[in-house]
Amino acid sequence: MIDFIHVVKTYPNGTVALNDITLHIDDGEFVFVVGASGAGKTTLMKLILREEKVTSGKIIVDDIDITKLSYFRVPHYRRNLGVVFQDFRLFPKKTVYENVAFAMQVVGTPQKLIKRRVPALLKTVNLSEKSKCFPNELSGGEQQRVALARALANNPSIIIADEPTGNIDPKMSLEIMNLLIKINKLGKTVIVVTHEKSLVDYYQQRVISLDHGTIVDDRVGGMYE
Repeated sequence: MIDFIHVVKTYPNGTVALNDITLHIDDGEFVFVVGASGAGKTTLMKLILREEKVTSGKIIVDDIDITKLSYFRVPHYRRNLGVVFQDFRLFPKKTVYENVAFAMQVVGTPQKLIKRRVPALLKTVNLSEKSKCFPNELSGGEQQRVALARALANNPSIIIADEPTGNIDPKMSLEIMNLLIKINKLGKTVIVVTHEKSLVDYYQQRVISLDHGTIVDDRVGGMYE
């Protein structure tokens, strides 16, 4: 569960990125967040990740008021979040297997569990045969699937995908989106930040539309015109 309660975010230069945002996302929901450049999409995502702090208001994630989290508790909180970025952010000198395993190693997961879980994750994203490949040996769509497997590595309850189809072709975009839908059906909350109207209209999920830091539409179905 994610609740924004009268959230305002103003940057030091005076830019009001979010202005009195109140919204609720249920556990297990699939939500698109859309809007033009500067609408507040990235700020909203950064606030959930606690990469930025609110100017005023509250954000409650799984009954935790993350606006009050101490600096030292933020890393533990983020273990419950899986993030997929537009630019993949894979380690170029690590194999597919090693990229996914690393996400588990940094939180102290036992090696025995890593050896069992990584192949299962690669199977989920249809990359079992690519486990020994390096990122430069993969297509853009394959690299994004590795990033998705890595986001799932620590079994988070929330997946945030930031323009996950921005650097891949239309066919691969559908493949990535279908995987995100599949993951959502496993009970994960999935939030997809995007500007691609065709994808949003195709999948007919909940759509939160932002404009100049305010919610201008919140509906199930395609984007408003």
